[in-house]
Amino acid sequence: MLRKLFHRSQSGEHRSESPTLLSGPRVPRHSSGWSAMLKYLKSGSNLRILDIGPTSPSNINFLTGLGHSVYMADIVHEATKPDWLKAVSEGEEVPAEQQYDTEAFLAHNLEFSGRLFDVVLLWTTLDYLPAPMIAPVIARFHASMLPGGRILALFHTKKTGSATAFCRYHLTDADNIEMQESEQYAVQSVYTNRSIEKLFGAFSNYKFFLAKDNLYEVIITR
Repeated sequence: MLRKLFHRSQSGEHRSESPTLLSGPRVPRHSSGWSAMLKYLKSGSNLRILDIGPTSPSNINFLTGLGHSVYMADIVHEATKPDWLKAVSEGEEVPAEQQYDTEAFLAHNLEFSGRLFDVVLLWTTLDYLPAPMIAPVIARFHASMLPGGRILALFHTKKTGSATAFCRYHLTDADNIEMQESEQYAVQSVYTNRSIEKLFGAFSNYKFFLAKDNLYEVIITR
């Protein structure tokens, strides 16, 4: 399945062929979470990084320029496909958590052939996934990370409004990330600090960062 996910480029990194369209301008946003993660990336070498979202050549070039390996998976787009819905007979009532074939989704989109990651750039991905997929996706990240590995995740504080558009986050060598609006996916869930800690209960540590906009950030340690 890895060949379907990733393709090796001439420079040696791996990337997915993302079908998601990026249409908006890049808008800079201060990110304390990214600033902390950038220090971590600069303090190590040969880290294996999983960047969740549409393919970003600028992210690939930036991270490989720091000496790390890059992998990508565009799972929000994939989660909107009907492929993962189970067939239901007319009149049959199926609990929400059983309506999706999450095992097939994970096998197709997050199968890494034994590779373990040091960093996952998760961004706002969990806000847009159907609720039954959240726990299995987090469990897959936990199983696919080295002890001490770190996740950078962002979360919306509201389900609706102009600030809830699905964006690609492009990296910079500063305290800013660049947000580029993409397809119109709806925010499915919002989370409190407590609910995030519960979702990531198998992880060891959480560092939350305050923000002035409608996003807040957390670095989660495996």
